[in-house]
Amino acid sequence: MSLLSCVEIEPAAPAVATVIWLHGLGASGHDFEPIVPELRLPASLPVRFLFPHAPQQPVTINGGMVMPSWYDIYSMDLDRKIDQQQLRVAADGVHALIEREIARGIQSERIVIAGFSQGGAVAYEAALSYDKPLAGLMALSTYFATHDTVALSPANAALPIKIDHGLSDPVVPELLGQQAVAHLTAKGFKPTYHTYAMQHEVCWPQIADISQWLQRCVASS
Repeated sequence: MSLLSCVEIEPAAPAVATVIWLHGLGASGHDFEPIVPELRLPASLPVRFLFPHAPQQPVTINGGMVMPSWYDIYSMDLDRKIDQQQLRVAADGVHALIEREIARGIQSERIVIAGFSQGGAVAYEAALSYDKPLAGLMALSTYFATHDTVALSPANAALPIKIDHGLSDPVVPELLGQQAVAHLTAKGFKPTYHTYAMQHEVCWPQIADISQWLQRCVASS
């Protein structure tokens, strides 16, 4: 498998941790690039950010239009019917990026997987099925699409999981964030769940919270 193309942002000092952050449907790796300086991470904790680009492929809910997409979505109801095989291929692509980071000298315990919306569904699959311990999983305005099929890895049974959602999200209803918490809790995880007065987006108070969470995850690993 060829590695996913990524936007890479290097810290001023040699990286000791990595965040792999997946964008949503129709976006690109540049979507969350501007958030990095706004996180105001301390210079004493140099973090590399990887923002992969999703492949171009047809999306059924958009009339078969070809666009950046991690997997096909067949319907937008609460059940979110999707192409799970394509999602697993995307998760494999994330695993390959993790392996490259390890080869570059970053311990798996200092690698965070993050995703927004469609990218968050891939992040769930990728992080929870990975066979080495990770630093954390951050799921933003998303849903746990493979909750009934994911092959959980014992290595990440105690993975820190941060779930954020907008209270008035018109694209991914907040109920889906609550359902993800319930599914994870039933599997023995202890996710944290935060809501914000926003729609399908990120907001300033959330960015500050993300910064603090990331620092705890990679500092304690």
